[in-house]
Amino acid sequence: MMRLGTTSYIYPADILTNVRKLSGLVQDVELVLFEIDDPVRDLPDKTVIHELREIATEHDMTYTVHLPLNLALARSNGNVNLACRTILATLDLSPRGFITHLEDGPRTGQYELLHLVENSVRSLEAIGTAVGDLADICVENLEGQPLRMIDLIMERIPVSCCVDIGHLWKQGLDALDHLRSWLPRTRVVHIHGVGSRDHQSLSVIPASELDPVFQLLRKQFNGVLTIEVFNEADLLESLPMLK
Repeated sequence: MMRLGTTSYIYPADILTNVRKLSGLVQDVELVLFEIDDPVRDLPDKTVIHELREIATEHDMTYTVHLPLNLALARSNGNVNLACRTILATLDLSPRGFITHLEDGPRTGQYELLHLVENSVRSLEAIGTAVGDLADICVENLEGQPLRMIDLIMERIPVSCCVDIGHLWKQGLDALDHLRSWLPRTRVVHIHGVGSRDHQSLSVIPASELDPVFQLLRKQFNGVLTIEVFNEADLLESLPMLK
């Protein structure tokens, strides 16, 4: 059965405070470890991980982990070490998936695309040694990179997909078409409104676009649907849209 989630930065407080306040409201929390300058200082320590496990057990919650944004795994000098340290720090939570960006610019030439894919595959395979199963790594589609990258990578190695519906809407693409294509390999779906700003309430998206996406997910998806917003107002406005 599909699990409904949101991010660990709904309230302007630390991860533990957010998870405690979200327990009972959602079934999964995406731990947003976007900016890690010092792994020793910035990653959750064993005490925090223990408390997160206790909350999850008490409230039947699960977690996904969003790896840092500055990994640049599509480059030859991608920060594989930071990705591995982040995974190892959170592995005891048994996350439903480790979400990662590949990054790099919007290159479209065949040579450049294959070069980005080769770097990404090499980086992801190295990260797989930390997580133990490449399927636990969920590659997210971004606005600034060719979507074909994800297809080519999934043809090479058994990673999973994190489909960001909001990113597809922002690009003016047919979100439903891409969702259908990637759904068999998808563990996590991100959804958020796109209007005057990104990652806002779903209330800005017409029902004609939302409803087909929700209907497909309800029938064919048993992973995590994350409302990827970053404040309480956007979350509370989004939740009724799912009903």
